[in-house]
Amino acid sequence: MKRCPNCNRSYTDASLNFCLEDGTPLVAEALPDSNATIRYPPARDTAEPPPTEIYRPDSPLINQTPTAPAYQPQNQQWTPTPSPVPEKKSNAVWWILGGLLAFGVIGIGLVVGVIAWASMNATNTNNSNVTNRIENRNANVVVNTNSPPANINANSNSSSLPAAFSDDFSSTKWGTGDSKFGRIWYADDEYHMSSKDKTFIVMYAPSDEYNTENATVKVTARSVDGTVPSSGFGLMVHCAQSKNKQLEDYALLVYPSDTPEYEIIKHKDGTQTSLVNKTTSTAIRPHTNPNQLEVRIKGSELSFYVNGQYLTKITDSENYKRGRAGLYTSGVTEVAFDDLEISR
Repeated sequence: MKRCPNCNRSYTDASLNFCLEDGTPLVAEALPDSNATIRYPPARDTAEPPPTEIYRPDSPLINQTPTAPAYQPQNQQWTPTPSPVPEKKSNAVWWILGGLLAFGVIGIGLVVGVIAWASMNATNTNNSNVTNRIENRNANVVVNTNSPPANINANSNSSSLPAAFSDDFSSTKWGTGDSKFGRIWYADDEYHMSSKDKTFIVMYAPSDEYNTENATVKVTARSVDGTVPSSGFGLMVHCAQSKNKQLEDYALLVYPSDTPEYEIIKHKDGTQTSLVNKTTSTAIRPHTNPNQLEVRIKGSELSFYVNGQYLTKITDSENYKRGRAGLYTSGVTEVAFDDLEISR
């Protein structure tokens, strides 16, 4: 759309450069500008205390994106009243001014086009990096924590942590209670946990004294009645919660059956993944016999032991090193934990 600055007549013919009424050079109408606003996902941070229990039901994540209504342009055009065509003027100034104006309009159009293209490209790139990953082998998860590790993304200094720390579970420090997902309680100087069927239950340590960075972490665990939990039980390290209040940690799980097995798992934003699938090991004592579970951590390398015998090792690819110790069990089997030790 072009307009005559002298008589304010408007023309829709893009090829016209001069007013048909008085010969004045036409100017282009200004185009609206728009900028997209981009929102970035929050970083992993557990500075705010989470609720006592977090329950995630087995339901699919529905990612609905509203569809903007299509724009329907109106097929209307204003046509000026025919008027006598003015005589051509021989003054060269008009031609010079018209040429300069045309170059100016073209230049502005190019700049606007480049800005719009850059904005659209940045938005598309950001959207392509967003991925929703919601899956877990167990339908219901309950997380019981006292408070999360503070400043999980800040630089930490392992030299400021205690050289040795222990908890024999003779005094009540960790969380206890009943819920629709399981039960946690103290008995006979041990820490007992029992989940519901087809569920696992997790307890993270109550304070930063249980930090597992560059540490050797040990705990003794046993099945009280000798049965084996459906998804095992065991020791967790580098435990924290994501910004979405979901589990993030590594764990050594054992299955003390007639043919004992172990498994290494990882939680990432609540999703449980098996890093080392179930593997048989004669180092694990079966049934009601207690087993000492151990994780030796040096930088990003985690080595796993049972009763002093080496099992396997993995690399901390998620950089979870500033988390705490934790305990895990699954199914209805009652499991007892005792003599937690952390040394550097």
